[in-house]
Amino acid sequence: QTPTQGDWPCKQVRVPDIAIGGLWNGPAIDAERQNWRNDASVADLVSRIRQSRTPLADAEKMIADFARAAGPERKALLTRLFAGTYEAMNDERREVINGLDRFGRRLKDMAESARLGSEEMRKLQDQKPVDPEALRKASEALQWRLRLFEEQRRMASYVCESPALIEQRLGALARVIAKEMN
Repeated sequence: QTPTQGDWPCKQVRVPDIAIGGLWNGPAIDAERQNWRNDASVADLVSRIRQSRTPLADAEKMIADFARAAGPERKALLTRLFAGTYEAMNDERREVINGLDRFGRRLKDMAESARLGSEEMRKLQDQKPVDPEALRKASEALQWRLRLFEEQRRMASYVCESPALIEQRLGALARVIAKEMN
């Protein structure tokens, strides 16, 4: 299956959702994906461990503490924890993907604006007699458009890493949760 690239500004292939199969081989999470928010302890832990500002070592300790406190419900609660973490981080990643689509549309609009500005410059240069003031203004406007476009285009390589970083963190958290099930 090849996703449609559309306005996607990144070199990476646009994949809207994280595939669970590549991250989780534990119990099925279908039922837990719907109701993990109803468990306050799970919802609170999900909100803390999913944040990139929480060091992975701290998240690992939080998960281990949660697993120790779970008692006989350990496997079910850890499954619910993974389901919540997956749902929350997949939603976050989906929002980032949608933001990148909007960013890509803006880049296309900026490129079109620069193209039109370039055409206007050529027309002004071809006019007889040449209007130096109009040519100067058009040149400045075009240079400004091109500068903004280049800055945004350079930024794309940085922002395009965001979905992968979310997926990497989710993978690391999934491994920790799976380890605590044993």
